[in-house]
Amino acid sequence: MTTATSSRRKVIAASLIGTSLEWYDFFLYSSAAALVFGKLFFPTFDPLTGTLLAFATHAVAFVARPLGGIVFGHFGDRVGRRGVLVATLVLMGTATMLIGVLPTYAQWGVAAPIGLVVLRFLQGLGLGGEWGGAVVMTLEHGKEDQRGRDAAWPQVGVPAGNLLAAGVLWLMNAVLSDAAFLSWGWRVPFLLSGVLLLVGLWIRVAVTESPQFEAMKSQEGAAKVPLVEVLRAHPRGLLTAMAARIGTDVAFYVFTLYLLTYVTSNVGLPRQAGLTAVLVGSGVQLVLIPFFGALSDRVGRRPVYAAGAVAAAVWAFALFPLLDTGNRLVIVLAVVVALVTHAAMYGPQAAFVAEMFPTRLRYSGASMGYQVAGILGGALAPIIAVRLVQTTGSTLAVSVYVLLALAITGVALWFAPETASGVSGAKRDVELTDAR
Repeated sequence: MTTATSSRRKVIAASLIGTSLEWYDFFLYSSAAALVFGKLFFPTFDPLTGTLLAFATHAVAFVARPLGGIVFGHFGDRVGRRGVLVATLVLMGTATMLIGVLPTYAQWGVAAPIGLVVLRFLQGLGLGGEWGGAVVMTLEHGKEDQRGRDAAWPQVGVPAGNLLAAGVLWLMNAVLSDAAFLSWGWRVPFLLSGVLLLVGLWIRVAVTESPQFEAMKSQEGAAKVPLVEVLRAHPRGLLTAMAARIGTDVAFYVFTLYLLTYVTSNVGLPRQAGLTAVLVGSGVQLVLIPFFGALSDRVGRRPVYAAGAVAAAVWAFALFPLLDTGNRLVIVLAVVVALVTHAAMYGPQAAFVAEMFPTRLRYSGASMGYQVAGILGGALAPIIAVRLVQTTGSTLAVSVYVLLALAITGVALWFAPETASGVSGAKRDVELTDAR
């Protein structure tokens, strides 16, 4: 095994494990917001309003994520990728552990939900800087004709983190009574983040800096204010990245997070049913995301991404009738198919977004393109879904909402350049982008 190959594999492993831990922290909060936070931190409201307020605190992180992308992206493009990724992991892990010891409304009154919002904001800051750095590190350590596959590995951290979060919650929910789970059981997964943080740090500090970043810095120097240069020189790439991501985000949070609320509140099944479906679907995604990333190296980012968007839009209309059957096996299959369509979009997405920007601006550009879209997509999706069903009395409105969001993604893909170097003519486009 060559030194370069060994280093590349270490970076992939460090990025995958680090992003898995960060997404575990992020999804743990989201799942708890769907299942218990309404009762614990907003008990003076009716159950539906309490759930909406819990989802609102979930959305706070999406507002913080672009800020994290700006701050950490700035230092990632000026100082280096490696050190910044260590800082994001520490920030995220610490905030999650503190949620695990946060007093509830019954103990602290109004200070409890305020504390919850502050810690969720810190989670968002950490994740805002994490994604761009992990993707850029794997992409810049890898081979040019394998960028899609390599950059897809940090994307695997999403289902891995979701799988871990849902799995731990599923276990605690299975072995504890409802009273014990609401009293203290929900805290255990948050406190577990401290152990996972140590593991992630041990792995992440061992990787080397991006060779492309070091070469760029020695030859042309780092950008003074990366975000300003992105806005001035690459507005089209930024807008394309944002628009392409919106539909992906809306579909994912409807297919996973809102689904947990819908299965329990509307279908009338226990929490276990929704968590089981998300667990199985996330397990399938673990395999399919790198597959679709590698496929995009051969046939292009845009065709794979677009096929996933079309499939997700169609499945959004089949999903809720299948959930309404109340059959647990049917629900699992419905969620699995939904997350397969998401994997087809998410696999090529990392390379697609990162390749919109040259090396000296890649951390900042990719982070902003990805994170700003999260406000319009993932932050609002569960809230809008709840309100649509509450207002119309039908899930058809939610399906149409997902369709419209994915239509925005489709338009962005139609006008986007192809950046996969294995596709005819695309290599030249990437080289021209890096030269600007």
